[in-house]
Order: sequence, then C-alpha cells, then structure tokens
Amino acid sequence: MSAGVRIALIGMGKMGRALAELAPERGLQVAATLGRGTPVTADSLRGAAVALEFTEPAAAPANLRACAAAGCPVVVGTTGWYEQLPTIAVEFERAGTALLWAANFSLGVNLFLRIAAESAPALVAGGFDSHLVETHHARKKDAPSGTALAIADAVADAGAPRPAITSVRTGHVPGTHELIFDGPFEQVRLVHAARDRRAFADGALAAARWLVGRRGVFTMADVLAFPDGAR
Repeated sequence: MSAGVRIALIGMGKMGRALAELAPERGLQVAATLGRGTPVTADSLRGAAVALEFTEPAAAPANLRACAAAGCPVVVGTTGWYEQLPTIAVEFERAGTALLWAANFSLGVNLFLRIAAESAPALVAGGFDSHLVETHHARKKDAPSGTALAIADAVADAGAPRPAITSVRTGHVPGTHELIFDGPFEQVRLVHAARDRRAFADGALAAARWLVGRRGVFTMADVLAFPDGAR
C-alpha cells in the first residue's frame, strides 16, 4: 500500500497521542483526531480510510457502531467491551466494511500467545500448575486486562486448564504479563514486559494499513498470518 493513507484517531489519551506521533514515520496521515465529547460521524472522520479506536470500555461500542454506520473500517484496541463483540461484528458485516480487534497489538505479545498455547499442555501434563499475573498502570479501567484474558484463553483452547489471573494496578506500568508454571521442584516463567506504548502503537498502525480495502472481522492473527489462526 502506498504511503499517505488517511487515518482518524478516536480517543486522544496516551495511546492516541502515541499513534499521532508515530503515524507520519509509518507513512500514515492523521486526517482527524476525535477527543472526548467529539461525536463519531462521517463528517468528523474526515474521509479517513481507517479509524483507530482507543478510548474506554463504556465508549467503545457506540464509537464502533458509528464507524460501521459511516462505512469506515476501524482498528479497535479498547478492551473490556467484548461481550458486545458478536452483535457489533454483525453490524460491520452488514455495512460491508471491516473491524479489526485485538487485546494487544504488540508483535511480542502476539508471539507470547502462540508460545503459551504451544507450551502449556506439555508443562501441565508434566505436573506443573499455572497462574497468570498482569500488572498495569493505576488508571487502567479493566481488570483483568484484555491481554491477560487472551493469554488465559490461549492456554485453555490448547487443552490445558485455564490459569487463574491476578491483576495488579500500580504506578505507570505500560503492561507486564507473566505466565507462571510451577512444579514440585522447579518453575517456568514466560514474561512479556512492554517498555513503551509505541510497541502497541506500531502494531496498531501496521494493522490499520493491512485493514484498508478489506471487509469482515479480523484479529492480529490475520495480520501476522498465523496459519492456524492462533492469536
């Protein structure tokens, strides 16, 4: 895809600002920035080829439905609203546009999910118990995090018992996830620690470029082309 794709940013918190800063380096043009209180409409999206939605759980469903109504593809990184995903997905399919959702857009996290799914059954069969600890900044709204739930789903979908989750909210931590396998005499830890929100922003922008021109509902597994659809 050629450079200069026009994007709209819905939500101008820390992630929105990181997206705005990084977009020009990735060949994307920020056509619209929609902060708190700005309605999502065809006019406010300003002809963007794709929108990126990073707001809060209470606001995301209405924003997504507005994008669908405007015929604008959207990448959504807000978590905590997934119980409405099935009905919202239908609206995007009926509108003939595209929705791409992910609990986490970093390449490292998506590879972490794959590693967790592949390693968990063997470790549990070997007598290890599992537990997941996720730590985020004190202002994060949802707990457990969407990424923690995705990791637990990956383990369970692979046939191992679903790990319990401990959520910690403190300070300014961008996001740390630790999957612990504890045996009688040893312990295995899988850890992903985000050092900068730009890791998430870079993945979201890559997803936005990928989404332009597509129809349907997708995840980062599609962007990364995992052959079995594992996330």
